[in-house]
Amino acid sequence: MNDRIPRRIEEAPARDTPMANTMALKQRFDAIRAASIALAAPLSAEDCVAQSMPDASPVKWHLAHTTWFFETFILSSAVPEYESVDPMFRVLFNSYYNAIGDKHPRPQRGMLTRPSLDQVLAYRRAVDEAMENLLAACSDTAVLDLMELGLQHEQQHQELILTDVKHLLSLNPLHPTYSSLTNASASSAEDPGATSWISFPEGLEIIGFDGEGFCFDNERPAHRVFVPGFELARGPVTQRQFAAFIEDDGYRRPDLWLSEGWDWVRANSIEAPQYWQRGGGGWEQFTLHGMRPLDPGSAVCHVSL
Repeated sequence: MNDRIPRRIEEAPARDTPMANTMALKQRFDAIRAASIALAAPLSAEDCVAQSMPDASPVKWHLAHTTWFFETFILSSAVPEYESVDPMFRVLFNSYYNAIGDKHPRPQRGMLTRPSLDQVLAYRRAVDEAMENLLAACSDTAVLDLMELGLQHEQQHQELILTDVKHLLSLNPLHPTYSSLTNASASSAEDPGATSWISFPEGLEIIGFDGEGFCFDNERPAHRVFVPGFELARGPVTQRQFAAFIEDDGYRRPDLWLSEGWDWVRANSIEAPQYWQRGGGGWEQFTLHGMRPLDPGSAVCHVSL
């Protein structure tokens, strides 16, 4: 994931009622920051420090990095004589921001047993308090826009927390459960059966953001592009359909694959989507709720391009 700082904060839409927007932003700040802590609540300290692969990050690092963002890009510049909680955090919890300075190598984030999880949580509380004090007296549009970016950024990392936790727990032969399934009998979708298609003619289309509210800088400007004609399925490929593809020797037929894909299948002994396993009653999948039977009507996930 590429974290982004807007190149021109001043391009953001003007706010008609700065105080009302500041109060709404404060409420969202409290809710989003609390949501990150809630995502970590079912996990042990050991869960939060482990890194299951170089492309993943420990939960503890996510909690610290999202805090580092607010401290580095807002508090350090907007609060006179602000003192960072720990100057070394500027290096430990930097991700891709080369202009900020040195950063700890991403594949080695799981080696950061210190600071402890408790210290990271204390770091969050200290920064949250400083942010609350800033928001109480701030109407600077540039600061509020960075606040909005920081909240969008943290919500991205909330998605990553769940993605990385799922991969981590899937490597445990005990198949641990992250959270209980609240409605085990509910299917997420109706199986559509045979796939039908919608045709779209070629033509000029407008893509990019051109409206009110938040967007990332790489979504601008809105511009026209030529799109060749194409067809789109009316729904995603279902787990039932993909299981039928597997049973029809889909992973053993080179005629169904481009050469690069076939080499990948052979080199990695791929025979199913990630997290699928054969159980006594057929295919099962590892989920954040533990091992579950396939949900035939829901979309297949974790297949490689």
